[in-house]
Amino acid sequence: MEIRPKKRVFIGLLLFICLIFSFLFFILWYVPLVALKNIYPSLPLYFGVALAVVVFLVCSGGLLLVFIILSGKDIFFSHRFRGVVVKALFPVMILMGRLLGVSKEGVQQSFLEFNNKLVRSNSHRVPPHKLLILLPQCIQDFDCQIRITGNIRNCKGCGKCQVKDLIALSDQYGVKIAVATGGTLARKIVVENRPEAIVAVACELDLTSGIRDTYPIPAIGILNDRPNGPCISTKVDLQKVRDATLYFLDGKWEMPSGPTPA
Repeated sequence: MEIRPKKRVFIGLLLFICLIFSFLFFILWYVPLVALKNIYPSLPLYFGVALAVVVFLVCSGGLLLVFIILSGKDIFFSHRFRGVVVKALFPVMILMGRLLGVSKEGVQQSFLEFNNKLVRSNSHRVPPHKLLILLPQCIQDFDCQIRITGNIRNCKGCGKCQVKDLIALSDQYGVKIAVATGGTLARKIVVENRPEAIVAVACELDLTSGIRDTYPIPAIGILNDRPNGPCISTKVDLQKVRDATLYFLDGKWEMPSGPTPA
C-alpha cells in the first residue's frame, strides 16, 4: 500500500515517539533497580511489570493509530484517539519534528491529513443547519473594499475571488458559512453558531490551532492555496469543500438556492 509523504511524516514521528517512551520507561525501571531490591526483593519485578504494561499500552495505541491511518476504518473507539492526538500528541510531535529536522509546516500538514482521516473514519452526520463552513478573511480579494467578516453576504458577487462560489455552495446545501479574521473571531463564531461539525479553510497554523480549540467538534481542515503569498487573495479547491460538506451531510441534502437560515 502506497503511503503519501504527509502520512509518512506522521507515522514516522509517531513510531519515534513510541520508541522514545519505551526507552524512557526502561531507564525509569533500570535506574532505581538496586534501591527497590533493597526495600523488598520482589519490588523490582512488580515495578517492571507495571512499566511493561504502560509501554505495551503506549505502543499498542501508536500501532492502532497507524492502522487507522492506513485503513481509514473506525475501530476500537478511534474518536477517542483523536482527542489524544489533538490535545496531547500533537505538541510532542512538533518538538520531535524539530529535533529530527522536520519543518513545523510539514508536521502540521501531516497532522491535518491524519485528523481528516480520523474524522472521516467515523460516522459524523449532521443536519445542514448544524454544519458550519468557516473561511479565512484572506480568501477575499485583497483589494476588495467590501467588509464581509461581519456578514459574508455583504459580498457583491463580482467574481474576483471565490467568495461568491462558496456562498453559492452553502446556499445549495443549506449550511451556514462565515469568515474569520483570526483565532479569536473564529472561536466566537463557533460559540455563536454552535455547530455539530465544521469544514474549515485556512493555512496550516490556523487550521491546527482551530481544530485543537474546537475539539471535540469534528472538523475537516482544508489547506488554502497561496499563489500570491500568505494572507493575500488566497484560494481553495472548491471540490474539496464540497466533498467535505457532503461527507457531513451524508450526500442526502440538497436545497434550492436561497439564503441559509440563521
